[in-house]
Amino acid sequence: MAMELINREELLNGKKKNKWALIAIASIPLIMTLGNSMLIPILPLMEKQLHISKLQSSYIITVYSIVAIFLIPIAGFLSDKYGRKVVIIPSLILTGIGGILSGWAAWELDNAFIWIIIGRILQGIGAAGAFPIVLPLVGDLYKKEEDVSSSLGIIETANTLGKVLSPILGALIAGVIWYLPFFAIPIFCIISLILIMLCVKKPKDDDHQLSFGRFVKNTKKIFSEHWKWLMAVFIIGAIIMFILFGLLFYLSSILEDKYGYDGVKKGFLLAIPLAALCIASFVTGKIIKDNLKKMKWITFFGMILTGVSVAATMFSDRFIYLIVIILFCGIGIGASLPCLDAILTQSIEKEMRGTITSIFSSMRFAGVAAGPPIVALLMKGNISSMVILLTILSAVAALLAFKAIKPKRGKKVGEMDPVLE
Repeated sequence: MAMELINREELLNGKKKNKWALIAIASIPLIMTLGNSMLIPILPLMEKQLHISKLQSSYIITVYSIVAIFLIPIAGFLSDKYGRKVVIIPSLILTGIGGILSGWAAWELDNAFIWIIIGRILQGIGAAGAFPIVLPLVGDLYKKEEDVSSSLGIIETANTLGKVLSPILGALIAGVIWYLPFFAIPIFCIISLILIMLCVKKPKDDDHQLSFGRFVKNTKKIFSEHWKWLMAVFIIGAIIMFILFGLLFYLSSILEDKYGYDGVKKGFLLAIPLAALCIASFVTGKIIKDNLKKMKWITFFGMILTGVSVAATMFSDRFIYLIVIILFCGIGIGASLPCLDAILTQSIEKEMRGTITSIFSSMRFAGVAAGPPIVALLMKGNISSMVILLTILSAVAALLAFKAIKPKRGKKVGEMDPVLE
């Protein structure tokens, strides 16, 4: 009886520690998202203050992601070799330094644009070493696959919550002084750094002894056996973020240019579809558990809903109609993301989890980088070309979700690899 009470107490203490560790880990995607998305609603203001074009303003978002694309796989390998916290902590520090440089340039320099871009490059390097390591760290933290899926839903919710808060926070802070959002990022990084150092402990049996030779051999083996479903997940992730950030850029521009909404009002309006995305991510994380079949079909129907919603924007550009349509688009995207996270995290061995999930993160950043500038170019012509492109991409993502993963009935992710045609 006494042993049962001790074991129960240890279990409760373990759950409490994991809860705080999860909060600390979730702060990373929240802050990294704020560091990028917070600038989207104030891009038109930056264009005026810095005397730059719409395309140049999109580079402030894009350069952050382009740098991360190339460095994320390296960070994934380093986290598999040396440990997750060893990579995350200096990355958060570097992200903060980048924010300080961008803010200082905007405050003090006449020709600030190039220095802002350099600061954003530093932030991109920091983001490469922090955000992608979150997924394997959650996988390391929990033993049960069901707990991993639920926690990944919370991680995506935190990521999306950052997108919900970012337009409001960005508008509020920029309402004081337009460049203050740059200085807000280091403050957020310090908070996350303290939480990670205090709350996230190294999991038991967490031995990172991956040599470069074994890394190359394991990577080749994984891709030779599973390249079809892995490439499908990677491409879907890139398409989702391309659509999301492209639509956010479009909505931010049209709300200000056509409807005259700016500042906090525009921030709240941008937050509506993002809130739907956030709720959908949280609910999906609870629903999917460790069931691969659910993940496949939720992703498929999520992308169908996204495509239909994007296509519907062609029929009217009335204010309420546009907000509602993009809200449904947010639900489709929000439902799909936790499924993709869970498929990867639960299907890859712990030793290689950081590397493979980092490649997925790199593809997502590629979508983030490409979305705003391509949409900015398409907005110069007929808006229908943008709608057609995003609809086709949604259809491609839905087709990949349908064709790439063929789960066997009654099997769980933890017991099997995805079965391919």
